[in-house]
Amino acid sequence: MVNNQLAISKELGIIVNTFWLKIAGLAVVVVGVIFLISVIRGGKTQTESEPPPTFYDQVEEDKKRFLAEPQQVQEQDSVTYDKTAVEPAEPTQLYFKPLSEIDEIEAERLLGVAVPGRSIGRLPMTGFKLMVDGCREIIRRWPDSWYAYRAKQMLADMPLRYQQRYNITQEELDVSRFAEPRPGTKPFNVKESR
Repeated sequence: MVNNQLAISKELGIIVNTFWLKIAGLAVVVVGVIFLISVIRGGKTQTESEPPPTFYDQVEEDKKRFLAEPQQVQEQDSVTYDKTAVEPAEPTQLYFKPLSEIDEIEAERLLGVAVPGRSIGRLPMTGFKLMVDGCREIIRRWPDSWYAYRAKQMLADMPLRYQQRYNITQEELDVSRFAEPRPGTKPFNVKESR
């Protein structure tokens, strides 16, 4: 009888051991399937989404955005517009003073330094000082020009922490003066790109 009980308990032990072994094997298979599904789905989302823009992509975007020249509005007969109608967002009519040829060249040079300075400011361990200095010089020398408008836009587009670091004033950010005609200004259509 003792031998029978011993044989039965050995058989039960083998059955119990194989039962837990089967559960452990099933758990490993389930974890493997879940991992495989996540890898397959993760791979699809990475290939379907666009890669993040590189530094060079941002440089090109800055050039297109801040170096695009406005188009002067052609003289028209006096036409009345319904101010309650919704106006299209693009292009916007702004008023700038034209610059002399010498001033135009100098303003282009300063803006040509400020735009790459903006791109360089995005790199780690650098700052926007080159851009800020160029923008402030443009605003100081030609406050009613298209170049001052672009300089103010670049300063306004800087992250807030950098605006605080370089003590950017509200006056340096205000572009509202370009929306109204002033003495000596001409209307220009400016196409804003974002």
